Amino acid sequence: MSEPLFPESDSPRRPPPKSGQTVVIRESGRPSATRLWLTRLMFVVLLFSLLINLVLIGGAGRARLDVNVSEQYLSGDPRASEKIAVLKAHGTIMPPFTGRILKAIKHIKDDDNVKGVILSVDSPGGLVADSHQIYHRLQELSQTKPVYVSMERMAASGGLYIAMGAGKEAKIFAEPTTWTGSIGVIIPRYDVSKLADRWEIKSEPLKTGPFKDALSPFREMTQAEHDVWDAIMDDAFGRFVNVIADNRPALDGDGVRELATGQVYTAEQAKDSGLIDEIGFWDDAVEALQTHLGLETVQVVQFRSQLGLLELLTGSAQAAESKNAWQQLMEMSVPRAMYYCSWAPMATGF
Repeated sequence: MSEPLFPESDSPRRPPPKSGQTVVIRESGRPSATRLWLTRLMFVVLLFSLLINLVLIGGAGRARLDVNVSEQYLSGDPRASEKIAVLKAHGTIMPPFTGRILKAIKHIKDDDNVKGVILSVDSPGGLVADSHQIYHRLQELSQTKPVYVSMERMAASGGLYIAMGAGKEAKIFAEPTTWTGSIGVIIPRYDVSKLADRWEIKSEPLKTGPFKDALSPFREMTQAEHDVWDAIMDDAFGRFVNVIADNRPALDGDGVRELATGQVYTAEQAKDSGLIDEIGFWDDAVEALQTHLGLETVQVVQFRSQLGLLELLTGSAQAAESKNAWQQLMEMSVPRAMYYCSWAPMATGF
């Protein structure tokens, strides 16, 4: 006798449904693992959405989150109310670091407990416009609070330019191994016209004027194009010379132009020429500034601009600092006048 196709179970058997009768099957027990996972995921998404809305709601709340300058204790008496702020300008002077140091300058200016500032420079320079923006804001700061300068490994070209923002009353210190100088302007340009001819690459830009592609790397520059860019560089160079002459008591315009060969100077050479005042380290600069301020006790702090909560949540900071290959290629073709020590590696920091 063969076994039944569906063996009997312990549960009572239900009679088969009659013809035309509706059968309703109800599930009992716990919900499925998939349903639990989806529920938890929706809960997390809801929490994240609420957090984003809290960040974005209200102008006052948003402004508070955007103030992302942190204070770090360095030395001195941590109980002292009077502060000396160390402002670090380290790396190539270009976005996004320019914005961060400008924000730190504003924070220092608004802090009534800060009585003086040490500008710590370790930079090969950078963009002309960015260097002047920092210089301008430092000049404003020096009108209300004394600024001394401490040059570290390198304070060349734009690094020297922003140091002049401390003003003519400032004391400028440089470490014994500091390199400074490199006074001048450079616009990077490459001529690959011979290579283009070899590989039969022809550039035919559509332009509305004869100078729209004046820095094209695919052909030699004309004399008229040289004249146009020479005038632009002369303007930036003259501003550099005047900035030093206006803020270094031992130098006038002619003296600065004698130094403005583009060469780098040692700390000893810079002191002999009047570019700096003393050879020493940043703690020597702090001691000199404390004496100048007449403060018996002081707290030395550092102000640094950090990524804000809004930047971290939206990813805008990472997006601003990461560019795809096409963007990088396009930016390489943009003419940039630079106060830059041209052989120095492109450093980042701030």
